[in-house]
Amino acid sequence: ALFCNVDQDAVFSSVDVNNIYEVPLRFYEEGFDQKVAIMLRLPARNAHLESWEKLVHDCANPQGRVTVAIVGKYVDLKEAYKSLHEALVHGGVANRVAVELRYVNSENVTEQNAAAVFKGCDGILVPGGFGYRGVEGKIAAIRYAREKRVPFFGICLGMQCAVIEFARHVAGLEDANSEEFNPLADHKVIYLMTEWFDFRTKNVEKRDASSDKGGTMRLGSYPCKVQPGTKAHEAYKKDMVDERHRHRYEFNNAFKEILGQKGMIFSGTAPDDSLVEIMELPDHPWFLGCQFHPEFKSRPMAAHPLFRDFIKAAKKQAQA
Repeated sequence: ALFCNVDQDAVFSSVDVNNIYEVPLRFYEEGFDQKVAIMLRLPARNAHLESWEKLVHDCANPQGRVTVAIVGKYVDLKEAYKSLHEALVHGGVANRVAVELRYVNSENVTEQNAAAVFKGCDGILVPGGFGYRGVEGKIAAIRYAREKRVPFFGICLGMQCAVIEFARHVAGLEDANSEEFNPLADHKVIYLMTEWFDFRTKNVEKRDASSDKGGTMRLGSYPCKVQPGTKAHEAYKKDMVDERHRHRYEFNNAFKEILGQKGMIFSGTAPDDSLVEIMELPDHPWFLGCQFHPEFKSRPMAAHPLFRDFIKAAKKQAQA
């Protein structure tokens, strides 16, 4: 107080805690909220923190444990996946299980070593990213999850890699790829859109297809129509949702029919069906990919429905 020029009763201790979600409770015990209310001349009422206390209790007292592999190329900087990390923790809280994360460098994954790499994993998640580095390792991980029936969740690039894997090994399109990785591939199942759709205004903005930099990205919240009778609809329990996006490549609708004939379900689309937002495989315990980033909307006491159900499937895998 002396050296910071603040009142003595305005100094609070930020003590070390076992779980970051304990911090608000510790500050409340010190009267931090009361002091802030007084200084802002607001009514200083007692807070109702029962739900937050339950959150901390459930985190500290799980009824089980699941192991989830995050297969990415930025694993040396785990903070790059911080929002994913927390969303998985939220899914664990919703299912009363602790989530142990195993970060796997996708550059080190091959079809030959996948079984050893993912031994003991109850779920496999492939997150977003840019560039070709490590992509074949992600595809190998996805093939392992599909064939060994391990719950799988693909986000953004993770979904795109799932489409590529399915196209290659189920639909027989051996050179299937993304235009981002091989512009000369005969079967570009993922491609750079040449028209940009704004579903809020219904306008179509023409742009230069040769440019793939910042201004060409689909950013922000867009609506998604969810098909009844799918795992996505089972999770959301809604016919229409809004999700946040950050990407520039999309599913190529030219391959929608052939992949659909081989068993891929397009359970989430743009309202006019022009864009694929969610794909899944119905003959799998839980295999789902989404073009958007659901981790951005997950909250400690309100786990995102897709993360909640992914961890639920991983929990069943662990119990089995």
